[in-house]
This record gives sequence, C-alpha cells and structure tokens, in this order.
Amino acid sequence: MRPAARPRRIGVLGCADIARRRMLPSMARQPLVRLAAVASRDAGRAAAFAAEFGCAAVTGYDALLARDDIDAVYLPLPPALHVRWSLRALEAGKHVLCEKPFAPDAVQARLAVDAARKHGLLLMESFMFLHHAQHAEVLRLLGSGAIGELRSVTAEFAIPRLASGALASTLPEVGAYPVRAAQLLAGSELAVLGAGSGETYGSALLATPQGVTVHLTHGLDHAYRNRYALWGSGGRISLDRAYSTPDDHVPVIHLERGGSREHLTLPPDSQFTNVIGAFARAVADGTGFERAAQDIMRQAELMDLVGAGAI
Repeated sequence: MRPAARPRRIGVLGCADIARRRMLPSMARQPLVRLAAVASRDAGRAAAFAAEFGCAAVTGYDALLARDDIDAVYLPLPPALHVRWSLRALEAGKHVLCEKPFAPDAVQARLAVDAARKHGLLLMESFMFLHHAQHAEVLRLLGSGAIGELRSVTAEFAIPRLASGALASTLPEVGAYPVRAAQLLAGSELAVLGAGSGETYGSALLATPQGVTVHLTHGLDHAYRNRYALWGSGGRISLDRAYSTPDDHVPVIHLERGGSREHLTLPPDSQFTNVIGAFARAVADGTGFERAAQDIMRQAELMDLVGAGAI
C-alpha cells in the first residue's frame, strides 16, 4: 500500500479578510495541509492571526519565503500584488495558490506561468467555486443529455453597494467569476462577439465554434445575483448560489424538461476546504501543474478579450 503523503506545510502571505474568515478555517479542516506560518508587514497583525490559528507569526513576506518549513504559499494579497509576490514565491522554491484575479492582463500572467514552468512548481488560481460538488452534478446532467444539445449559457454575478457607500470589490474580481464559469460550462474555445461596461457593471456576449452563445453579466451596484443557467434543445438547467457558497448551503439544481420541473437537492459542500485539498494533492503527486498554468492563461486571455471588446 502506498504510504500516505505528509501534509503540505502552508505559509500565508498577508492577513486579508478572506483568509481569516474562510481559507484559514478551511485549512484547519483539511488533513492534507498544515498551516505553518502567517506573514504580515505589521508584526502585531501577524501575531494576532498566528494566535488565532495556532501557527508561527512572521514579520515581512520575504522572511516567510526564506523559511525552510514552508512547502507552499497561499497568497490573498490585493490583486495588484499577485504577480509580484507569486514570482518571489516561485523563485524561493514554493508552490503558489493565489487568489483571483491572478493578473491584470495576460502579459503579466505569462511572466508568472513561465516562472512556474521553469522551476517545476505548481501555480494555481484559487477559483474556489470550481471545487464545489454542485458543478460536477450540473456537468453530469449536461453530459447525460438531460437537456439535449447545449444551445446557450447565461452566467451572472452582481453585488449590492455596501452600506458605507463603498463598492464591495473591483470589477475584475466580480467579472472573473462569470468568465471562468463560461469556460467550465461551454469550454475554453470562446470568441468574444461584443461587450459593454460602465464604472460598476459589465456584460459580454461570447460564442463557441459550435455556435453555443454565452451571455455574461456582472456588477457592483445591483440587486444580488449569483447564478448560471444552461439552455438546451430539450430543457434547461439553472443553479443559484453558483459562486459564493457558504459551507452550510444546501444546493438545489433546477431541471426543466418535457414540460416538467424538477428540483434536485444536494448535500452541503465546502469549496474552500476542497480547493486547498486539490492544491495539496497536486503538489504531493506532482500532477496537474501544466493544466493549472493553462487555466491561468486562458482566464487572463479571455478577460483581456472581454475588456478589449467593451464599448
């Protein structure tokens, strides 16, 4: 019998809110990893995180990367710092799980992807929603012919303005979700037919070589919307809470076909625990590195095309 791989030792660069609320508690529930250290430029903040999660506190990101008890890093820094610190981590010999959006454009994404390939390390963009079991079930239904041949996809993610009046996030962070969902549901060979955007919203129309159309919408000053739908020759599948999904959420897949409507209920799932597990397994097995690199490049290139097509 193959011996169990030791837990991958993870260091965290930065004390972002998403790390404290979601990722670090999920790491604690994932036996394939062990949180070894958290770094901040502020010694007090690093100490507070370390005390809460039972790991070492490190002052400064370079100091964490220099440690020999770290196999990989999780990087929840602001998007403008993702490529810079991913490169530093890769040069230090660490695998990288980075929050999305990974890069502002495909040119910068290529720099980091090339570095990961050069050093033989895993560089993975942390789209947690891809690792929720509800999407595997949607793809199973689609592949089984439950709605016939796929004709169109819609994907929407919109967030209301915060009570303070500040926007919840930057447009690339919100728009990245429907763009990534489009590739999951319709494949990676997508052409951008047109796009429009404003300060707080964006929309795009894409198509596959087979003629499947994909309509994407995102926004930051809207009523909440977090869903996608697939329309086929013989029915329709729709899913709410597609991207941001609490661990206790009970997913329901809505299936319409033959004049009837079914509601398929699934068990709750933890996409944060799952994504760190997928990352750790890939590191342990030495597999999936090239696929992760290609995923980053396809996402960055498609985001560039959507941005270039906006009017």
